[in-house]
Amino acid sequence: MALQAAFIVPHPPLIVPAVGRGREEEIRTTIDAYDEVARQIAELAPQTIIVTSPHATAYQDYFHISPGTSAQGDMRRFDARDSELTCTYDAELADRIALLASAEGFPAGTDYERDPSIDHATYIPLYFVDKFYRDYELVRIGLSGYGPIKHYHLGQLVAKAVDELGRRAVLVASGDLSHKLTADGPYGFSPDGPVFDELVCKALGNGDFLSLMTADPGLCERAAECGLRSFQIMAGALDRTPVAAELLSYEGPFGVGYGVACLLPSGPEGSDPDRAFGKAYEAWHAADMERCRAGEDA
Repeated sequence: MALQAAFIVPHPPLIVPAVGRGREEEIRTTIDAYDEVARQIAELAPQTIIVTSPHATAYQDYFHISPGTSAQGDMRRFDARDSELTCTYDAELADRIALLASAEGFPAGTDYERDPSIDHATYIPLYFVDKFYRDYELVRIGLSGYGPIKHYHLGQLVAKAVDELGRRAVLVASGDLSHKLTADGPYGFSPDGPVFDELVCKALGNGDFLSLMTADPGLCERAAECGLRSFQIMAGALDRTPVAAELLSYEGPFGVGYGVACLLPSGPEGSDPDRAFGKAYEAWHAADMERCRAGEDA
């Protein structure tokens, strides 16, 4: 069974009223789009929600999948009391992803957990989903220091595990965009911030996942982005799958870009060879390396 849908969402702590204390109204467009995502998830009624999170346990050379049967989290680090959230893990699906990874020597699994608590980049999507739907289990996956193709392939393994177990599942790729949109923002301004956000929003709006793979690493670093690798996992989970893509909202009033997007499969999984973005990226990367060598030899 293919993924039912994938969604891109941000994770600003102040979007939670207990943290924002009224300032969340300054990103009302994002809140409304988030609620729309949550309503769509409720209508799909998935058994499992898979969240890829930039703030879950992460390693340079390993993708950590949260183990166990349940976890808790809260927003107390952001000075919000009475904000506890509890979720049940889909341990069978997490173990299946880890098994598929192990079978091919891919660096992903449920080992090396450092902090079992729910991080805020996972908490915030679940906070919105829980308004409308609670009959689900969770798989939480961290990012790594690897490049685009490994993040993409992890997404392929996620989709394969979902298919093998026949799960009704959606993937929620949590990630903010640039953190350098305004001079008075937490990280200051870089002209590359708006450039990066425009690239990602365009890619999400038209389903051009190759642009998410080939984004200039220098641009990404200068923009101080957060979610790109999360989005690359999402792209891999929809490998060769036709999608109806819609950018629901974008804004960045606090100097950080918040994008919300919906990616709905519009045809059978694996039926569109033109959307084999992993293979397209490898061809692009090989050509890029050849251009570099040619330039060095000139």
